[in-house]
Amino acid sequence: MAAVLVIEDDPRIRASVAERLAERGHHVETAHRAMDGIRLAVSGQFEIVVLDLGLPDLDGSEALQMIRAVSDVPVLIATARDDEAGIIQLLDAGADDYVTKPFSADHLEARIRAVLRRRSGAEDENTVISVGDLSLDVGRREARLGDELLDLTAKEFDLLAFLAERADHYVNKRELLAGVWHQPYGGADKTIDVHLSWLRRKLGETAAEPRYIHTKRGVGVRLSAPMP
Repeated sequence: MAAVLVIEDDPRIRASVAERLAERGHHVETAHRAMDGIRLAVSGQFEIVVLDLGLPDLDGSEALQMIRAVSDVPVLIATARDDEAGIIQLLDAGADDYVTKPFSADHLEARIRAVLRRRSGAEDENTVISVGDLSLDVGRREARLGDELLDLTAKEFDLLAFLAERADHYVNKRELLAGVWHQPYGGADKTIDVHLSWLRRKLGETAAEPRYIHTKRGVGVRLSAPMP
């Protein structure tokens, strides 16, 4: 489990996030002002920082720049803003990922795990992500559907793992292009559509009759276990 710093000015959200993460075994400390949070963030005590943008004494984007000037601690932005250009600027400025409010504790923790895995530079050999009968061994880069080993390309596995880490939550195409294809400024949506089509075929489903991969126009893509 991780040592997590939550910088959030809303007392209700701050207490809720801290409580939920602590219940999952994380060590959590909080700050409600940017300057206090920055001092803690660069202290070396924490493995990841969850940073709100709407802070009373300093905008979160400025806080991110100050943290990045002296520390490479992973920073996950929590924001109610949906300005795509602004989010891209934050990623370019050094944020490792972001979640949009409101978010569930499970969603936040999944993002924390994903950021820490990416930052470690090496996948945990024991990490297995399960979604229904689908399981991904992250260290071995193997995916199985039941007992069947799936024949996936490297990019198909990356796409499936990205969705599995965020299971039951929609991920938009901008996030997929940034997280899987490392194109934060966007790219060809057709690339995503083609890879999703290939994945569906290997999972034994179609866009018309989805089992695991669900899409919603204007929202994104979601990986979920089939309904019983």
